[in-house]
Amino acid sequence: MIFKRKKSDSPPLRTPLWVRLSGVVLAVVLLVMIGVAWYWSRTPDVFWVSEKANGDRIVIGYATTDTLIRVAESMLDKPGGYLTNDVTPPGVFLDNIPHWELGVLQQVRDLARIIRNDYSRSQSQSREDPDITAAEPRFFFDNDSWILPPTEGEYRDAIKGFEKYRDRLSGIGGSDARFFARADNLREWLAQVEKRLGSLTRRLGDSVATDVINTDLAGDRAAVATTTLGDLVPVRTSWFEIDDIFFEARGAAWALVHFFRAAEFDFAKVLADKNAGVSVRQIIRELEASLRPLRAPVVMNGGGYGLFANHSLVMANYLARANAGVINLRELLDKG
Repeated sequence: MIFKRKKSDSPPLRTPLWVRLSGVVLAVVLLVMIGVAWYWSRTPDVFWVSEKANGDRIVIGYATTDTLIRVAESMLDKPGGYLTNDVTPPGVFLDNIPHWELGVLQQVRDLARIIRNDYSRSQSQSREDPDITAAEPRFFFDNDSWILPPTEGEYRDAIKGFEKYRDRLSGIGGSDARFFARADNLREWLAQVEKRLGSLTRRLGDSVATDVINTDLAGDRAAVATTTLGDLVPVRTSWFEIDDIFFEARGAAWALVHFFRAAEFDFAKVLADKNAGVSVRQIIRELEASLRPLRAPVVMNGGGYGLFANHSLVMANYLARANAGVINLRELLDKG
């Protein structure tokens, strides 16, 4: 008599060992990458600005130049390094920190250009500083080039040029470098800051706005434009870009906190003459408030009066108040 084995009696099929090992390895790699990505997504802390060269001598211009150098170095040397031009995991999957770097870089570029065109020159017909002339354009190199040449190399060369200028200001390697802490020079930088903060505030506010009234030609009857827009201009920020703009604003605010602290030192006499020191401190206070830790896993975009928070509107509020302080400070410096 022949007995047939039932299907239920057949031995279970076992997953090959190499498949199981591959799954374990992939899981471990994924966990490691998530941990690295979390660590790389941390932004640097605010550092204290120094006004003294070699730790004991106060040199006009040292605070501003040294702070520019340290801010640029922090952008390059923070956890994970410079991520905007990364082409490998996990950096290639991170977009918040690259936008934070963009916000910092814009402020570095603006201040570097002001140092070249205004702070280091006595008047429009004076000679440019040779170290700054060679270094400043390198900050404007393509910010996402990863090879031939890499962006980091260009920015580090720019930093070296400003280090030479800073050392010459301090009397190291010559004393022909100059820095003019005048009210008109400070106004030039404040005008750039005002435009940057105004644009960021508008873009942050567009997280809830759908359209705005066209005011491009308001206030001038003879004004014309290349193209004419309708009365209502659509401005709604894409849902996929809300966190990008938020972190760009955070990067700009982080850099400006340091630059305004440096301005407090280098332009102390100018600010005291206008009794404007308190205005600078209030601007710094608003910028510092915008850098408070984000207590949510993602940037939320709740309605203005909705149940959930809208982080973009909170950031826009702080930057708008800081920008109002910048406008008032610039107007104060305009007065004789």
